[in-house]
Amino acid sequence: MAAVRAEIETATRHPRADFSARLPELLEETVRLGRLIDDLVRLARLDATAGVPRETEIDLDDLARAEVGRLHSRPGVAVACARVRPARVRGDPDALSRAIRNLLDNAVRYARHHVEVGLDVTESEAVLCVRDDGVGIPPADRDRVFDRFTRLDDARSRDAGGSGLGLAIVREVATHHGGRACVEDGGPGARLALHLPLSQG
Repeated sequence: MAAVRAEIETATRHPRADFSARLPELLEETVRLGRLIDDLVRLARLDATAGVPRETEIDLDDLARAEVGRLHSRPGVAVACARVRPARVRGDPDALSRAIRNLLDNAVRYARHHVEVGLDVTESEAVLCVRDDGVGIPPADRDRVFDRFTRLDDARSRDAGGSGLGLAIVREVATHHGGRACVEDGGPGARLALHLPLSQG
C-alpha cells in the first residue's frame, strides 16, 4: 500500500509528467494486495466458524479436477492429474476448492517442470496429494510451512514467494473439516497432502 500511495502522490505532485509506463506495475501491486486481503478475510472467516456443522456432501475428485482445469500454470510447468479416485466428503465446497487451489498455486510456484495431483482413499480418509519437482521442503520446515505469514528462505522475491498465507489457509480448512494438512516424504520435490474424513452417508 505504501508503494502504491507513493506513486500516486508523486503523480499528483507532477500532473504533467507521463506515468503511463508505471501503470502495469501499479496494477500488479494492487492485484497482489487484493489477494492478500482476500486471504486475510478467508482466515478471519475460518477463525469465526469453528465448530460449525458441515452438511454438504461433496465429490472431492470433481473439485480437484475442476481446480486443475482452471489453473493458470506458468510457462514450462505442466500440471497433470495422476490417479484420482472417487472420494466423497462433507464440507464447504468453496473452502475446499480454495484449499486445493492454494496447494496447486504453491506447487506451480516452486516446480521446475511438473506438478502432479493425485487422490486416494483409505477406509476412513480421502488423501489429496499435490507433488512438484522443485527443491522440496527441508524436514525442519515441514510443519512451520503451514504457519501464517511463513515464507521459507528460498521464497525468492515478494511476488514469487507469495504472502505466506496460502498454506495456512489449507491447514485451517483441513482442521475445520476434521482433517489435516501435511508435507509427506516422496521426493524429489515437495509432496503436500490434504487428509479429509470420508462421508459416512
